[in-house]
Amino acid sequence: MAKEYLNLPIAPADTAFGLMADFEVDDHPNKVSLIAGAYRNENGDPWVLPSVQEAKKRLRETTHEYLGIAGSARFNKLARELIFGPISSSLQANAASIQTVSGTGANHVAAAFLTKHLRPSQVFIPSPTWVNHKSIWQMAGVPIVEYPYYSPSSKAVDITGMLESLEQARPNDVVVLQACAHNPTGVDLSKTQWKQVAELVERKKLFTVFDSAYQGFATGDVDGDTWAVRYFTEAVLASETHPGICVAQSFSKNFGLYGERVGALHLIVPRQLSAKAALSELMLISRAEYSNPPRFGATIVETVLGDHNLTIQWKKDLDTMSSRIHRMRSLLRQKLEQATLRDWTHVENQTGMFSYTGLTEEHVSRLQKEFHVYLLPSGRMSVCGLNEDNIDYVAHAISKVVKTNS
Repeated sequence: MAKEYLNLPIAPADTAFGLMADFEVDDHPNKVSLIAGAYRNENGDPWVLPSVQEAKKRLRETTHEYLGIAGSARFNKLARELIFGPISSSLQANAASIQTVSGTGANHVAAAFLTKHLRPSQVFIPSPTWVNHKSIWQMAGVPIVEYPYYSPSSKAVDITGMLESLEQARPNDVVVLQACAHNPTGVDLSKTQWKQVAELVERKKLFTVFDSAYQGFATGDVDGDTWAVRYFTEAVLASETHPGICVAQSFSKNFGLYGERVGALHLIVPRQLSAKAALSELMLISRAEYSNPPRFGATIVETVLGDHNLTIQWKKDLDTMSSRIHRMRSLLRQKLEQATLRDWTHVENQTGMFSYTGLTEEHVSRLQKEFHVYLLPSGRMSVCGLNEDNIDYVAHAISKVVKTNS
């Protein structure tokens, strides 16, 4: 038998993509996929936002030339204004913004930059969190500490455990936070809890990396979904000792541009400092990794955000998506409570695309084998996969497995 090159072990398959492949070959007529992090309409189909459709009509003569290393200057400005809102005008020399290969690229460039120049002794990431957070920082070679984020008993943020863990951090250590619609739990901090974390971060002189993948998509409120980012940014600007903040911004979900890989990275430094040199270093990293970011998707975003009427339509599109998701949460809760006589309030109270259902790995296995309903082993459900046609079947299937496994 041939040996593997360099004695490399075969890496484990990605769980989500493996399940999606299993779903595709499943020929059961009632199969339901609650796996993927992509919006689906009431018919279970991908949905192109009307604002995006109109922008594409206007771009029939678009060029396919290279963008600069930092990407489109207009896109970067509009992206910065979207995430920082009214305070973006006061950032001026304190902000370095570059276009990236979606949110994954933004997180990766941030990790590369901070590892080289901030030199943190460790990075604190939520437990649980999006799988790539851990992978990216492992690649950067920074020791990882997973801080408690979710309490299975209360089905809420474990703010006590989170703060106790972050108290162990040292100056210039990095803490990764999700701005809203936490993946995978759907559970977000309250404003009071955000203020507690912000106070600790400033007192301990920690560097924050915000991952913002769901602005506007989470609740339909573009400004409300980025409240924490703006609050932390104002603290950086008001401080003389704060090491700064990075925001990794994705446009995959809130514009439905999953395959276009549209993102941005923003570095904010204290008011008395300049981000000019940092921008040049971010560009060096980007040049070495992918040279130039993709043009087409970014052009769509800047067309929408640069046009008043298209922006209004986009916000209506966000409301369409977020409202449908919330309606599915509410319906699922009602049907599960009727079928199981248990409290499923947490399903409705969670925010965004995903729900931490509380289902065990055994429950999930039975759902797949007996009912052809697919979730991640953690019990994370993509609520976007629910619709009027399948929600009764899904609720029935869940009720069956929780009743017989309890």
